[in-house]
Amino acid sequence: MTAPGKKASILVVDDVPNTVEVLQRNLTAAGYHVFTAFGVSEAIGILETTPIDLVITDWKMPRISGIDLVRHVRSNHRDTEVIMVTGYPSIEGAVEAVKTGAEEYLPKPFTDEELLAAVRRAMEKLRVRRFGYAANLRTPARPYGLIGESVPMLEVFKAISKAASSSATILIAGESGTGKELVARAIHYSSQRSAATFVPVNCGGIPEGLLESELFGYIKGAFTGAGESRAGFFQTADGGTIFLDEISETSLAMQVKLLRVLQDREVYMVGAKRGRKVDVRVLASTNKSLPDLIKKGLFREDLFFRLNVITIQLPPLRERGDDVLLLAHHFAKKYAGESGKPAPRFSDEAIRILKTGYHWPGNVRELENLIHRLVVMTDGDYIDVPDLPAPLRFSVSHEQDLTLPLAVVEAEYISRVLASLGGNRTKAAEVLQIDRKTLREKLKHLQPRPTP
Repeated sequence: MTAPGKKASILVVDDVPNTVEVLQRNLTAAGYHVFTAFGVSEAIGILETTPIDLVITDWKMPRISGIDLVRHVRSNHRDTEVIMVTGYPSIEGAVEAVKTGAEEYLPKPFTDEELLAAVRRAMEKLRVRRFGYAANLRTPARPYGLIGESVPMLEVFKAISKAASSSATILIAGESGTGKELVARAIHYSSQRSAATFVPVNCGGIPEGLLESELFGYIKGAFTGAGESRAGFFQTADGGTIFLDEISETSLAMQVKLLRVLQDREVYMVGAKRGRKVDVRVLASTNKSLPDLIKKGLFREDLFFRLNVITIQLPPLRERGDDVLLLAHHFAKKYAGESGKPAPRFSDEAIRILKTGYHWPGNVRELENLIHRLVVMTDGDYIDVPDLPAPLRFSVSHEQDLTLPLAVVEAEYISRVLASLGGNRTKAAEVLQIDRKTLREKLKHLQPRPTP
């Protein structure tokens, strides 16, 4: 891989000296290190002795053609890209060049902008392929148990370090599947409370009528069936950390009770007349904008201010660049090991699609589910585009049917999300940003597309 700060090397091959001179001048001005050759034999000699990132070759040359050079590069230099240029453009020529292995087919005459754009595309394909190959061979650093080397994730790691050294309440914000609980655990186990208990609570997964007793506990006789007193999650986390996952799902009445705990550091068990002091650090998460919920009257502003002492914003997977590839290879090794299989390799095109060809609405969780499914279901140890699920593969766009009822469009979208997550309703509800009860009701009334 070209080291950071090192100029990429390009070999220009053409039997016309003026053409070579123009290409060399333009590419050198753009910051590339340029080698030149006036025939295929001379070019092969340079390739044998000099690391070359990109070959730009003319098609029609005496004795040995540019197509033969492309074949040579593809057979002997995996780490080199090729751009074919020609003054005799044709559809058949373009097809042959691409089938032989050229990444770009550039007909003459072309502008400086067209040349440099083609070079940038080829270099990016080479960079992604090299990165994917390197990621498959190495074990990425896992600070706090998290995987990521992108700038947004490095900022998250810095925030975790600062948050862990304080005792402040932390609000962790981010889309579903971005790893909010992993960050909460990282903060706890990097803090002075690491020897004590970490208690995660899924606020959206506990029915509203049970949430208070689950959080604060209850005393014997507090309600029918309360045959003995029972401590809640806050008492269990005494001395440690409680993580209130998706706190935006709590009711306004419950938010009042949580506010009191944050203010007074004491909890009232259901049925009790006196509070009990607790020494608990509170971490909370949300996949929704709490300021927006405040404007709608769905979240208390005073509780938001109590929670928002320090906020850590997790980036969505689509904004993490090469982290997608690091994570994909990590999950492939993980699930291949569990299955007793060799870790699969990804084709160049599959790598490109994973990184740039999909929006990842379910973020890291969706990527992990996908890789797990591919490892289990794919024959052999090679994953290519046809192995990917339909939403990731290229398909011809079709005109959207604007005559469908909204309920049908919603039903089809819900079905696609469920399919992408292997039918997991809890995770689908998180991606759709609704609770499981709402999803359950929608599934009961799914409207199929009308039969023509």
